Amino acid sequence: MRKEEVVLLCGSVAVFDFRRVIFNSRFRTVYVRTVLVFILLEFDRSLINYQTMEVLVTIVGAGPSGLAVSACLSNVGIRSMILEKSNCVASLWRYKTYDRLKLHLPKQFCELPLMKFPPEFPKYPSKDQFISYLDAYAARFQIKPRFGCTVTAAEYDVDNYCWKIRTSEENVFLSRWLVVATGENAEPVLPEMTGMTAFGGRIIHSCCYKSGKDFEGEKVLIVGCGNSGMEIGFDLCSYNARPFIVARNSVHVLPREILGISTFSIAISFLKLFPLKFVDNFLLVCAHLLLGNTDKIGLCRPKIGPLELKNTDGKTPILDVGAISQIKSGKIKVTNGVKEITKTGARFDDGKEEDFDAIILATGYKSNISSWLKEDYFDKLFSDQGMPRKLFPDGWKGKKALYSVGFTFRGLLGTCSDSMNIARDIASQLKNKPV
Repeated sequence: MRKEEVVLLCGSVAVFDFRRVIFNSRFRTVYVRTVLVFILLEFDRSLINYQTMEVLVTIVGAGPSGLAVSACLSNVGIRSMILEKSNCVASLWRYKTYDRLKLHLPKQFCELPLMKFPPEFPKYPSKDQFISYLDAYAARFQIKPRFGCTVTAAEYDVDNYCWKIRTSEENVFLSRWLVVATGENAEPVLPEMTGMTAFGGRIIHSCCYKSGKDFEGEKVLIVGCGNSGMEIGFDLCSYNARPFIVARNSVHVLPREILGISTFSIAISFLKLFPLKFVDNFLLVCAHLLLGNTDKIGLCRPKIGPLELKNTDGKTPILDVGAISQIKSGKIKVTNGVKEITKTGARFDDGKEEDFDAIILATGYKSNISSWLKEDYFDKLFSDQGMPRKLFPDGWKGKKALYSVGFTFRGLLGTCSDSMNIARDIASQLKNKPV
């Protein structure tokens, strides 16, 4: 019998025995029975509100990363428990993505460990298809997270050699290993811009954007020109909206495919044969031939190549799905940085002003680890920004039985690598030193 089962069972037996005492013939006076019932209720309440349970491996987050590491652990015979604040797996994909979203990479680069996509899925599965894949993945590996369970604090107990994890349910979990799988996109980044409170129209983050149908015929300012910002701009054009995209910083834009082959696939294959700088230059030449000089349309390229920039700063190049052609045709306008928001629109860094009906903040997401994970200063796996201090492929393991998955800036390929490493490492420790 597992330790967690023993703890829960002991609590149940205690309550059962106490209830039996109440109805014992020796306690049949109304007064005594009333007092005992009151004590029982208090005892029951303490069990509900503050349980301490022991588990072997606790995973925080039931997104693709949490599911992947749980499946890998299960595959080597190790059971784990996932704590998830939402009411389902992959809540970010299910609730905070736009309707037209498809995977930006071919499906073979987005599969989780131990299970492929159904063969009938297209090259670039849709949002709904990916969610159905994740649901099937959880069912196949019998992954049943504890939903509605927000981790409020996690701290290593040096005396008992375990992690003490507190939740919004006022439960405490004692876990030998802790896997942080909340990922890079735990919370939306909401920039503070002068005048936002005075704006008379709608201001939403891209996580609340679903379809251009909600903005039909409107003039919309999109703050941020990453993949989400560009794709939202493209989607808005389908509903006769007039999108303006703010491009404050330089950005790489690459075609999603080159001669019908995924640009990412080409890059991965070439990196096995050629130096990174050569591959970067090749991609930039192809981008220039297929998309033209993006500097002329307001999207200036960084001096560092797209792959090198991804490796050093984690900045993902934009994979164009049609926005560039809309910019060239004038349906999407590219603007300078925003100086301030006005009552009716925005004033830009170049002094120009425009009126807008709505503003969409495509400003990305951030990690929330610093709000609940307590680490010793000298043993920290994560930085103050909530990202591993070591770059991929070395950022998955910390000290004191702490792991991270899904923080690689390499999408689901990085998740697969981290998940398999974690499962192998924990299995090795159990083999050498069983519980």
